[in-house]
Amino acid sequence: MFAAYAARIDRDQPLNGLELGERPAPVARPGWTTVNVKAASLNHHDLWSLRGVGLGEEALPMILGCDAAGIDQDGNEVVLHSVIGQSGHGVGPDEPRSILTERYQGTFAEQVTVPAWNVLPKPKELSFAEAACLPTAWLTAYRMLFTNAGVRPGDSVLVQGAGGGVATAAIVLGAAAGLRVFATSRSEDKRKRAVELGAEAALPTGERLPQRVDAVIETVGAATWSHSVKSLKPGGTLVISGATSGFNPERTELNRIFFLELKVVGSTMGSKDELASLLNFCAAKGVRPVIDTTLPLDRAREGFAKLAEGEMFGKVVLTV
Repeated sequence: MFAAYAARIDRDQPLNGLELGERPAPVARPGWTTVNVKAASLNHHDLWSLRGVGLGEEALPMILGCDAAGIDQDGNEVVLHSVIGQSGHGVGPDEPRSILTERYQGTFAEQVTVPAWNVLPKPKELSFAEAACLPTAWLTAYRMLFTNAGVRPGDSVLVQGAGGGVATAAIVLGAAAGLRVFATSRSEDKRKRAVELGAEAALPTGERLPQRVDAVIETVGAATWSHSVKSLKPGGTLVISGATSGFNPERTELNRIFFLELKVVGSTMGSKDELASLLNFCAAKGVRPVIDTTLPLDRAREGFAKLAEGEMFGKVVLTV
């Protein structure tokens, strides 16, 4: 079957390790099910995998891709929850949780096999491309907002780095849930898009907000960390799920964190139940993922390049 896969690890030029071509079809195993992929979306996790983060040379070649929507063996339209081993279903209770391509072949292919427990019904209101955007970036944003930040309608939230998959999801979900959303970006065009999607205001990166906020959704890391801490109300919560600009900020702002009793919460992906809630929320409220580009699988390299350059607003989707 045709697939996009990591053939080599290249920490400096990750796209050098990406290959497109034929790979073996999935092999059936007890407790797992094979899904015919209709659409799959890219995440920064796929670029990190090509750099060797979470993926070792011994696991190569590895079909990339965590997110997908498609049709299962019984003809049902489904969405995949890409955290394997979260409950022990299909892998046993002793296996640590992992994101799909850290241990098992991924979704950038004509077919993918996952534990049957990891398959959820696709709402009829969502297209395959829309549903394929949800299991990683949108689920991460959902958990950051509603589980780890614990915000409620009327609360205020700062979303750093408008345009990225998680940030865009947080803007749309926050606005739909009745939050006062502020966003930042270096790009004027991305700031305009953020307002169109429901942000109350979008400012240049690092600029002072009109008010301090109850929570910050942080995925940028070092470049925005100080601004994130300074933007919080006393007792506020900073939720971080990534650091695309680096892991070591120049200023840690520890004095502000302890003096203002701020909370810093790490967040990774989300549970199957949270994904089910996210699917229901999108179907019921007419919320739809923001898709920047849709490409056929054989043009996956273009999608990876777009992701690496950071020039997209929303998700890049590959169709099969």
